[in-house]
Amino acid sequence: MTKGILINYDYCTGCHSCEVACKKHLGLPKGEFGIKLTETGPYEYAGKPAGPEHWEWTWLPVITKACDMCADRTEKGKMPMCVQHCQAWCMYYGDVAELAAKIDGKTRWALMATTA
Repeated sequence: MTKGILINYDYCTGCHSCEVACKKHLGLPKGEFGIKLTETGPYEYAGKPAGPEHWEWTWLPVITKACDMCADRTEKGKMPMCVQHCQAWCMYYGDVAELAAKIDGKTRWALMATTA
């Protein structure tokens, strides 16, 4: 079974805790990441009414080539460090098919898997 990480990026707050936990666990040097938080926005949508639909500012953790899905941890039944340390609880780890079933179509999701 292929394992992956599912992220509901409507709820990611951009706190960087996934990034820091991963970097520390993998012992990566400055400038290298196993998961890297990317930021898009803020963008104003002039045609939208005032409120949350008027602006978009999105954070999305992106898995890099350094990610091995914390194989040393997941082999013991633990979550990857990024998922365990997510402050917004918007990240999930598991079988890709089971994760895909969680996607509800009501919020924005990203499903990522590695070949590791």
